[in-house]
Amino acid sequence: MIKVDNLSYSFPQKDLYKNISFTLEEGQHCAFIGTSGSGKSTLIDIIMDPDRYMFDGKLEINSNCRIGYVSQFSELDKIKEVTVFDYIGEKFIKLQNELTSICTEMETSSDLDPLLEKYQQALDAFDAIGGDNYESNINKKLNLANLIKHENRRVSELSGGEFKLIQVIKEMLISPDLMIMDEPDVFLDFENLNSLKNLINSHRGTMLVITHNRYLLNHCFDKIVHLENMELQEFDGRYMDYNFFLLQCKIELQELAITDNEEIERNEILINKLRTIATSNSEAARGKALNARVKIQERLEARRIKAPFVAIKQPDICLVTANEIEETIALKVKDYSLAFDDMLLENVTFEIKSSDKVALIGPNGTGKTTLLRDIFENNHESIEIHEDVEVTYLSQLQGEGLNESNTILEEFLIAGFNTSQEVQSYISNYGFEGEVINQKIEALSGGEKNILQLAKVSASRANLLLLDEPTSHLDTYSQIALEKAIENYKGAILMISHDFYTIANCMDFVLIIKDKTIRKMSMQKFKKMIYASHFDRDYLEMEQKKKSIETKIELALKDTDFVLAKVLSEELEELIKLL
Repeated sequence: MIKVDNLSYSFPQKDLYKNISFTLEEGQHCAFIGTSGSGKSTLIDIIMDPDRYMFDGKLEINSNCRIGYVSQFSELDKIKEVTVFDYIGEKFIKLQNELTSICTEMETSSDLDPLLEKYQQALDAFDAIGGDNYESNINKKLNLANLIKHENRRVSELSGGEFKLIQVIKEMLISPDLMIMDEPDVFLDFENLNSLKNLINSHRGTMLVITHNRYLLNHCFDKIVHLENMELQEFDGRYMDYNFFLLQCKIELQELAITDNEEIERNEILINKLRTIATSNSEAARGKALNARVKIQERLEARRIKAPFVAIKQPDICLVTANEIEETIALKVKDYSLAFDDMLLENVTFEIKSSDKVALIGPNGTGKTTLLRDIFENNHESIEIHEDVEVTYLSQLQGEGLNESNTILEEFLIAGFNTSQEVQSYISNYGFEGEVINQKIEALSGGEKNILQLAKVSASRANLLLLDEPTSHLDTYSQIALEKAIENYKGAILMISHDFYTIANCMDFVLIIKDKTIRKMSMQKFKKMIYASHFDRDYLEMEQKKKSIETKIELALKDTDFVLAKVLSEELEELIKLL
């Protein structure tokens, strides 16, 4: 379906790919992963419109290949006032109307040949996208996504998550040879995420999907393409098998590295001795011995650092507070109500203590973001914030937290940093190094912008963080780094999230919106609820055990106990087979 061979491409500011190659076979469902800013979306753009880009290498894709595409950016506001059914069936309805129009024209025309040819072309196009059964196919997909009740609703009335699913259905129904999706899961609630999983798994065609969502990665794909440090590798198999493969590589490489380091040190001593001898003795043999030893050293050095897929740069997210306060009620919400056209929340009451980590969850469109904004603005009579509490806010709309026309340097100087050196030192912990601080924020990837927002949140040193979908666009490594930062944070957090893993790994309890109110739910009950709706039997327990073993392996590697690491990896392999 696709063949990429030794492709290289660079921006003026940075190199993206260096001789990368992969193939995508017919019928494969491929997850495209890699750290934020590694160039995944750009590679998708190159595949879709190669003539726009000056790249080296080869890209082979059939000229007749019909591509369905779902962008990571929703454009719900640009959609006309049409029903869900008409929006999904737009191409079918247009061709159907064209066929009807041609037939009407034939009734009065004396020259039928060009009309017959035109009719046949339209009919072929209609048949190519499965036109005969398009109405029933739309209903089947809407049923699968649990959206059949919205069939006659205006598209403009849908939530962002519902509209994303409608976009996926619309593209799938034209029977594309290749379906490409760029982070289709961003901002989807649990139910809509499950619907997306069902849609992906029901699709019989070839798929290439950029995603960082661990639920989808573990349940939807039979091939992994991983772009990292300008290089790419492909893996035929499940995401959890691929992760295990990387872990095995890490154990082997770290064990080799110790041996290599010892060999490099011995070699360096020999090179210095040979260099000393060569300067006082001009025999050719001495020079050859020195050159041979230098080449050995170069090979050892290359092997030591050649680990682009295990030496992944994880940002050092560190959430700190300048004013850690004693255990008290940091936030009190009492009899809070919210209405737009309809009542969304009614007489909501809850409290958050000064060290609580709390997830706010609920379906798309139930008022979560508005509640968070009202708390941040603190001008609502139902909201009370403790006088010693300082609040900062991370918006899911990145343009609110960042001025995208600024460079990274300008953004942090405005935020209170004094010098470019101070900014450089701080921002390097988050993966922004060297000249990249002079790059415009608008040129960054979605994940890089979110990392930048987290860096600003941390720099505020507030003791109550309001985080609206902080894991959106983040790669899995950054998600894990954020989870660790949340666990270690000494203040309070109220976080809107639909990421089950992040909630389960670092939250104390959940506030769940249901029937226009908010109720407190323990983590144990939350896990049971998700378990009942979204996971296979015993999946959660095995996932927790898997995480525990992986942590033990990491600790064994820190202690250079490779025997224990290998024993644990065998135990992990057996668990993965069960998963």
